[in-house]
Amino acid sequence: MKFMKLGSRPDTFYSAESVRTVSSEVSSDLIIEVKGCKYLLHKFPLLSKCLRLQRICCESPETSQHQIIQLPDFPGGIEAFELCAKFCYGITITLSAYNIVAAQCAAEYLQMTEDVEKGNLIYKLEVFFNSCILQGWRDSIVTLQSTKAFPLWSEDLGITSRCIESIASKVLTHPSKVSLSHSHSRRVRDDISCNGAESQRHKSTTKGWWAEDMAELGIDLYWRAMIAIKSGGKIPTNLIGQALQIYASRWLPNISRQVKANQGATSDSDSDSTGEVSSKHRLLLESIVSLIPSDKGDVSCSFLLKLLKAANILNASSSSKMELARRVALQLEEARVSDLLIPSLSNSSDTLYDVDIVLTILEEFMLQGQSPPTSPPRSRLGFERRRRSRSAENIDFEFQESRRSSSASHSSKLKVAKIMDGYLQEIARDINLPLSKFIAIAAKIPDFSRLDHDDLYRAIDIYLKAHPDLNKSERKKLCRILDCKKLSVEACMHAAQNEKLPLRVVVQVLFFEQARATMVGGKVAELPSNIKALLAAHNIDPSRPPRTLSTTTSIRGDDQWSVSGLKSPKSRTSTLRMKLAEDDLDEYDMNPDGLGRSSKFKAFCALPTGPKKIFSKLLSINRSGSEKN
Repeated sequence: MKFMKLGSRPDTFYSAESVRTVSSEVSSDLIIEVKGCKYLLHKFPLLSKCLRLQRICCESPETSQHQIIQLPDFPGGIEAFELCAKFCYGITITLSAYNIVAAQCAAEYLQMTEDVEKGNLIYKLEVFFNSCILQGWRDSIVTLQSTKAFPLWSEDLGITSRCIESIASKVLTHPSKVSLSHSHSRRVRDDISCNGAESQRHKSTTKGWWAEDMAELGIDLYWRAMIAIKSGGKIPTNLIGQALQIYASRWLPNISRQVKANQGATSDSDSDSTGEVSSKHRLLLESIVSLIPSDKGDVSCSFLLKLLKAANILNASSSSKMELARRVALQLEEARVSDLLIPSLSNSSDTLYDVDIVLTILEEFMLQGQSPPTSPPRSRLGFERRRRSRSAENIDFEFQESRRSSSASHSSKLKVAKIMDGYLQEIARDINLPLSKFIAIAAKIPDFSRLDHDDLYRAIDIYLKAHPDLNKSERKKLCRILDCKKLSVEACMHAAQNEKLPLRVVVQVLFFEQARATMVGGKVAELPSNIKALLAAHNIDPSRPPRTLSTTTSIRGDDQWSVSGLKSPKSRTSTLRMKLAEDDLDEYDMNPDGLGRSSKFKAFCALPTGPKKIFSKLLSINRSGSEKN
């Protein structure tokens, strides 16, 4: 770092009983009080360079041997005053980036200008500031940081703005052309190869060489410096995003620790200090949010969700939360389930996690409107084939071309559906989670985004286990979001023996599995004996083709599906018959005369003859059971 020495005389200031004086053959005739400290000095060297002291001495008459001057509002305190006093005496002083701001403010206060004496302190400080401080990277950072102690003086003297302009201009310049400190310059040179080109390994580090040093600044100065850098238009937005992540990692962990430490505050003074800390950190967070670049991918989704968690802890403004939610929605397919588990700190909700903000994120994601509302047409189970004319193929080709720009969004919705089903499995364990919120999130996912409903069924099963007090209508409402046709063989085997599911779901699982086996035809593999006995008890052909389970979501051991350990086929059959006897025919939306009144029943009537007969046998079992009771 740069420094400047002024004066040649040795330091002759000394202290005696809280009084500072200078050794001299001439007795002192001036007492100056600064911040409770008395200085016994001489008028001649001081008044010859300080216009303010001249005016004060002229306005106040001498009442004793020593004329007393009080300077209670002196900027910089006793350290800055001594620098100016020693300069007047010709005593050697050392100036650097650490004390130049205090010296400039003190010199301006004392009016040590060229009008009083040529080569005065203000002139020398200005030359050093422009030629050395502003030319160095580290000097500019330290000087800007020191302006926090004198915000008004620094603004009036233009020190703050000039430091920010210097920093911004250096960020926009290649590091090889910037005057860096020895340690930092060496680190940057290590990232540059011998021929002057940046190596691939350290290319991103070299480009963002300035981010770590700037992270030392307070949020108000950092915000202004980043605005100046962004307005230059030369720095890629992804580097701005990386710098914000470095700054947040420097300050946000302190937020969590300090807020948790102050949560137990009970006295009024502790409560006030807690509110002050939260207010400062809230300003920090909201400032970071306002600096996030607008382009998608400039910051990671994980970083945005961490900011959202901090916003909840600090009770940030709703506008900041909504902005973060909107930004997360733009890249929700990159999120992890653990990042979406945002703690709920609301007094109006007893839930473990803030489900409302995740629902808002999901709604924003669905409102992007970049993907088709339905999935591309596919043949049913891969067995239907249609012959098309050449013109039809051309039309289909044009249709695919028009959708090429939205195919990525369609893919992202498939990923988001998987993520949200995993999220549902986590929040389903919360005993205070309302059924309406669980259904709201599950229902927001379009049907075409879920290629299978295995993960959704797992989430429903977990919710039923955690909420055993759900009544019959609530269980029906919960299971309406499940499509039994999209369950794998393993999921169907589990669902057929799941006593927590409504009877309607169990029957649908059995029916659709049998219908699927009938449509496939041919030889089918043998099912486990307990499932075979269960289906045979209802006159359903137990043969069906096996299908492998396709799921990528990792689950806990106690939530895994297993047909072992469940009730035996005989007892399970009796339980099913009891349910059939208890349930009314409105489970199937039927009138008393047996005529269908819903679209589902009409669809049933249109099925092939084999499955229709099977389902009729199930209905006859229901009727016979009711008559016996």
